[in-house]
Amino acid sequence: QVHLVESGGGLVQPGGSLRLSCVASGTTLDNNAVGWFRQAPGKEREGVSCVARSIDNTYYADSVKGRFTISRDSANNTVYLQMNSLKPDDTAVYYCAADPLDTIATMRCLASGFVDWGQGAQVTVSS
Repeated sequence: QVHLVESGGGLVQPGGSLRLSCVASGTTLDNNAVGWFRQAPGKEREGVSCVARSIDNTYYADSVKGRFTISRDSANNTVYLQMNSLKPDDTAVYYCAADPLDTIATMRCLASGFVDWGQGAQVTVSS
């Protein structure tokens, strides 16, 4: 059974940084497409950043390009989301997701493309 656990969320001032971690058990993340999604109150879940399993494809939402970076840590079976220059609009619950296949949906960073999900980590950007 696949289990994903997010950590690293919290309260940060505008302009600050956070690094989210997604640690997996029951699967090897290097063998998965992995994505970070977020959902703010009253809004739909949106894809923030996704990285493909076996092709050179990384997606970033326009709203986070140049500020967020997704990366893999094979030794620790972890995927990170480094978030810099945070804005109040980045406030949301952030979810990690994984899927063993590269598909159109995973490459477009659509939630429907991912089968395994973590419980989420709250990120609040406020002064």
